[in-house]
Amino acid sequence: MSRSLAMLARVFVLKHPWQGLPKISDFEIVEETLSDQLNDGEILAKAEWLTVDPYMRLRSVPGQPLPGGQVARVLKSRSPEFPEGSQVYGFFGWRDLTVYKPDPSGPRSYNTIHKMPEMKGLSDSYALGCIGMPGNTAYFGLTEICKPKAGETLVVTAAAGAVGSTVGQIGKIKGCKVIGFAGSDDKVKWLQEELKFDVAINYKKVEDLDAVFKQHAPNGIDCYFDNVAGDFNYHVVRNMNPGGRIAQCGSISTYNADRSKIPLVPFDYPTFRVRKVVMEGFQVNQWNDRWFEGLNQIRDWVLEGKLKVRETVTEGFENMPQAFIDMLQGKNTGKQVIKV
Repeated sequence: MSRSLAMLARVFVLKHPWQGLPKISDFEIVEETLSDQLNDGEILAKAEWLTVDPYMRLRSVPGQPLPGGQVARVLKSRSPEFPEGSQVYGFFGWRDLTVYKPDPSGPRSYNTIHKMPEMKGLSDSYALGCIGMPGNTAYFGLTEICKPKAGETLVVTAAAGAVGSTVGQIGKIKGCKVIGFAGSDDKVKWLQEELKFDVAINYKKVEDLDAVFKQHAPNGIDCYFDNVAGDFNYHVVRNMNPGGRIAQCGSISTYNADRSKIPLVPFDYPTFRVRKVVMEGFQVNQWNDRWFEGLNQIRDWVLEGKLKVRETVTEGFENMPQAFIDMLQGKNTGKQVIKV
């Protein structure tokens, strides 16, 4: 009988409820003892890349490990589906070592575990970004809810982030005029010069959003991919064409607010109703049964040069909290990932 070896996993735990923007003092690393003697069906996996995403601000529970996905290497396995030496995507949380037992009949998606997509030479980290949950959020949210058509005008907010930058580029692939909003001049330059958005605007410099839309979308807005919520929606609706479609993906403008004190914002109900605008909220796991369809399509677009990728890479597991805080402040361009 082989001898059991004890290993220490490092795990980030949320110390107490959030109060406004997360702070370094909100996080604590704890050590968890693991055994390499696995039960049937279990795997032992070591993180190679980790991700931080806005939704984690809402799903974190005080006293519990922070949630999230990672690209991990299987060190030992008693699961024929995930053999020793293989790579997996796992929703294991903020931790560097994991013992996990996949549900044999459960879904294979971003909030459980799945085999790595066939990357065809692309960076493994892309499985946490464009060829992962953010990519599918962009792909399915845009194509299934906004249903863009060639010649239509698409507006996307948080356009320099992991989801928004992919949305805008898919919009261009579909033949749309794309107007993106981001939070710095450097991001605007990237969107216009590298990603070829038709219009990119630093929202922090906008004084009259309605005037901006009258200038850059004189024929109206057909699709809006909403990553920020807030009163931006009000001005979009007022400038939408009949039959306009809104994919409500995120509300990053409110994530650091007290959940009981989220500010009220105006909404133009008459225009929304008369023009028969459709707004639909969604969760990307709606398309679990088509998961690899989206990943493979985006991968192929990247390989064909139709979709460009930028990452902001933080080195070191211990630096995850700072990467998370920076991402929530919009300091990243493209996907924020952590290399272990």
